[in-house]
Amino acid sequence: MNESASSRRALALCYGGMMCIAIGTSLIPVFLTSFSEAFGGETGLTDEQLGRISAIMFMGFTAGILGGGPLADRWGAKGFALLGAVLTMGGLAVTAAAHSYSSLLAASVLLGLGAGVLDMVMSPIVSALRPDRRTEALNWLHAFYCVGSVATVLFCSAGLHFGVSWRTITLLLIAAPAVVLAGFVPLRVPALVHEDAERTPLRRLFMSAGFVVGLAIIFLAGAAEQGIVQWLPAYTERGLGYSKATGGITLAAYSVLMIAGRMLAAIAARRVRAIPLMHVACALLAACIMAACFAPKGIALAACILTGWAVSCLWPTTLGLVADRFPHGGASMFALLAGLGNSGCIVMPWVIGFVAEHSRLNLGLATAAACPLMIIALLALLRQEET
Repeated sequence: MNESASSRRALALCYGGMMCIAIGTSLIPVFLTSFSEAFGGETGLTDEQLGRISAIMFMGFTAGILGGGPLADRWGAKGFALLGAVLTMGGLAVTAAAHSYSSLLAASVLLGLGAGVLDMVMSPIVSALRPDRRTEALNWLHAFYCVGSVATVLFCSAGLHFGVSWRTITLLLIAAPAVVLAGFVPLRVPALVHEDAERTPLRRLFMSAGFVVGLAIIFLAGAAEQGIVQWLPAYTERGLGYSKATGGITLAAYSVLMIAGRMLAAIAARRVRAIPLMHVACALLAACIMAACFAPKGIALAACILTGWAVSCLWPTTLGLVADRFPHGGASMFALLAGLGNSGCIVMPWVIGFVAEHSRLNLGLATAAACPLMIIALLALLRQEET
């Protein structure tokens, strides 16, 4: 069936919205050492303070998701797509103007709120646009989050390489959410639950063991993904001894593999069931994390990059798995899933920084390997619940 022009525009703008979310999450790790130099004085910021920047941003992210979900079910998704773009623009502007560590943390909250509101509405909009191919559609959607990560990292790294201030780079990035804002203004956005169906209340969702297990899985998927992402450039530079530019390139390569992994997962979803696909991904991810932390320098760098491939399908495939089971959950269901996932994003960057503060950075990063191992165990429970 041919898609309407309006549907294609909506999909394209959702892809753009995912790229704006990536700006919020990818900007901080690229500028982590720059923030340390700008706000930490002669000694720089501690590992815990650096980890706190990402944690604070993801607190705002989670607040935007959880606060917006029920309201989007009541008032429609379009207004929240517009609000998310505006807040993201504001967060970038305040980040560029920050002149103290506390003001940087405040800017990170605002940036997180904007990205969280966008994240809350993008997945249910696409799920409503593609009700018969949710797992495939959501993997494609989240591939564009990775496209945005690559674009952000390359843009920021190139700017730093040519001596452009991180403040100027941040201001220039405001153009992306501005385009998304302008595109959504005239657009008709579909209802998030089919007009002939009633939204499944959250109380009923929590009565299903499968839904609770899905929440746990996406918490661990978010923890694994962002725990690695937020520390990868710093680990490449400080843990493996490469340059700051190499750290940015490593994150870009990681994101390229995430793009490829999610696109291939979208294609594979037509033939391979979600649970076996996630089993393989988790086993590969655990092996890559351990190699990145304890293998010789060159192998460790390659393993850092390969984690992008391994972790790529976990988040969107979990969303598709739950959405197929509960097709009328609406934005509230997606908000709760994303909120739990981003709670993992809050916890793991800080945990890595805390462990590194009391031991070494490679040991801190190694704690992320617990996430895919626990997902494997939870997938076994989910399979039992199916039978």
